[in-house]
Amino acid sequence: MEPRLSYTIWFSQRTGSTLLTETLEAIGIAGIPHEWLLELKDYPVSDPAELQRYLWKIGSTMNGIFGLKHSFCEPHFSHLIEIFRQFSTCPSTEQNRANIWEHAFPNHRHIFMTRRNKVRLAVSWWKAIKSQEWHRRAMASPKSVDLSGAYSFDAIHHLYRECSMREAGIQEFFSEGNIVPLTIVYEDFIQEYEKTLRKILEYLEINTNNVEIPVPSLAPTADSISEEWVQRFREELQEGWSNRGW
Repeated sequence: MEPRLSYTIWFSQRTGSTLLTETLEAIGIAGIPHEWLLELKDYPVSDPAELQRYLWKIGSTMNGIFGLKHSFCEPHFSHLIEIFRQFSTCPSTEQNRANIWEHAFPNHRHIFMTRRNKVRLAVSWWKAIKSQEWHRRAMASPKSVDLSGAYSFDAIHHLYRECSMREAGIQEFFSEGNIVPLTIVYEDFIQEYEKTLRKILEYLEINTNNVEIPVPSLAPTADSISEEWVQRFREELQEGWSNRGW
């Protein structure tokens, strides 16, 4: 069944997207915003029309709200656009990528997740790669991993640039479609958790009067090692600069 309202959460790594999507799913009336578009070839469908209906089904809650979580990278994104162009809901002459996306998922809204401090984002990303502790459940103990010698300026610098380029790609997509998304900033989200969730539900036209917001399912993973790497990276990145940013 075609959803009555749909939305995409656009994100780069380490912006709180998993906490947000787990909470929205737990609420039970705000769609099921998983990364449904990562492995389309694995779905039990045989043609574009069936694929579209299948996506609507797995991402929707009973009240007709469809949710989707998606990051931006090429050439995967362009490949998705070509697939969506084959959906019967897309006019054959449509070239605008944002319009093609919104034809695939009706009555669409866009939520953009970002993190102001890209240095801390990149450090968190690299630390997760090295420790394989991508998330920590609330009240769980930290994963015991020896990270001595795991710091890498080159790796963190690469991720620092990659997250910036991914966000640039998302912004170009928004500009192409004259889209003004609901922007969720990581640093604000973790301080105003319930307020942020209620703002999102209102954006999705969901009455929040009788909605109980679940407690956070995840805990922060930043620690003294994270802070050490942050300070080391910012010093090394700006070495020799006469005008420093931080």
